[in-house]
Amino acid sequence: MPAVNLHRFNSAPADDLRPLLRDCLAVPRWADEVLALRPFADRATLLSVAFSRARELSNDELHLAMAAHPRIGERQDGDAWSQAEQSGVDQSLGSRLQVANQRYEERFGHIYLVYASGRTGEELLEILEQRLGNSPADELRIVNEELAKIALRRLEQLVTDV
Repeated sequence: MPAVNLHRFNSAPADDLRPLLRDCLAVPRWADEVLALRPFADRATLLSVAFSRARELSNDELHLAMAAHPRIGERQDGDAWSQAEQSGVDQSLGSRLQVANQRYEERFGHIYLVYASGRTGEELLEILEQRLGNSPADELRIVNEELAKIALRRLEQLVTDV
């Protein structure tokens, strides 16, 4: 998770930044749009624009982005972002999370995706149970919001003021 300052973000070649942005949100169109809108006057503008664009993903882009995330409760080697974001998930919940993830995936056809930073495993299980009552269309809208929050948090850590 290398950090870059706003000046470098505004001036670096797009090819240098594209992989970093795609680590924030694995949607090529989103990364390309954010890069095309440079230079940003300040970090707040960058974050606002990026968050707004992240909230407008197509269903195909949502599925593409979800594919880049591990299930809640699972760890992927080399994925420092997800490991940090899921640090509050107690591994003793493993079997309960596995069963809940399976129920969710059977209901919606995709992984359970939630903004996990600062939340415990119990909280994430409770949110999953609540979301099982959603319609598939409503759930995709919620997933889009969660992905946008994750992308914003990662971008906040990626791009600094100084």
